[in-house]
Amino acid sequence: MSDVFVFGPAPERLPVTTEVVRGLVAEQFPQWRDRPVRPVDDGGWDNWTFHLGDDLSVRMPSAAEYALAVAKEHDWLPRLAPQLPFPISVPVALGRPSADYPFDWSVRRWIEGTPASTTAIADLDRLATDLAGFLAALQRIDPSGGPGPGVHNWFRGGSLRTFEPFTTRALATLRHRVDVDLARAVWSEAVDAPWDGDVRWFHGDLAAGNLLLRDGHLAAVIDFGTCGVGDPACDLAVAWTLLDTTSRRRFRALLDVDEASWARGRGWALWKALSTVANAPDPDEPAAVAARRAVGQVFAEFTGR
Repeated sequence: MSDVFVFGPAPERLPVTTEVVRGLVAEQFPQWRDRPVRPVDDGGWDNWTFHLGDDLSVRMPSAAEYALAVAKEHDWLPRLAPQLPFPISVPVALGRPSADYPFDWSVRRWIEGTPASTTAIADLDRLATDLAGFLAALQRIDPSGGPGPGVHNWFRGGSLRTFEPFTTRALATLRHRVDVDLARAVWSEAVDAPWDGDVRWFHGDLAAGNLLLRDGHLAAVIDFGTCGVGDPACDLAVAWTLLDTTSRRRFRALLDVDEASWARGRGWALWKALSTVANAPDPDEPAAVAARRAVGQVFAEFTGR
């Protein structure tokens, strides 16, 4: 899920055609020039994604803001992948700008799977267990030299106070649609919750579209464009966006999350969900429906403690 709405006007997306991708591949990676190229269904916002044969994909940033992550992922994902319990989208080649396309781009291994959704998940308790195991493994990886919060990852891993103006703006828009006083109570607790300064790796966007399922169970984690090192509480947001009361408790217990980290994670879930609802052009679009569910989960868990 993109953060363009909460950081200002959406960047103008650069259109990328199959012909452009085919030409770039032929020019820079002639070993793959005879492979068929076709767009991926629902390939996301931040990147245009294309199949390159059956086992590779081409990922083309749709704007300069998103291109900042390409070199980072090319450098770090091959190092992270062997230490994680589920496959991740590891780049196999780094493409360079050309006369036909202005940004770095990448070729990756294609991972089969269906994006997660509340209706597609076979067992929420198992998903909670798998997600906790994935995050525990990611957080154990040595963070030395890793990329800290910044523009490249929309300041994931940093202070929630960065998002104060966007949360305030969303609440003003939604003042007749959500319990604003309750939202402010959740937010205040989150921004005031201290972080112990223990820098660890995080994914940064464990959204439904970045979790792939097979037979209803977690099969892979993709799109590490927002990854980095810092406060990993941003990855806890998935507890409210995909899990329910029982599986959320399991997830927290397996990760052994302290009260302050849990409060910050709740805040990450809240600001993103509020901003998505506030900026959705159609209140019935899937992203808006999912965000309203997340807001409800945050409110119910906060008041039911």
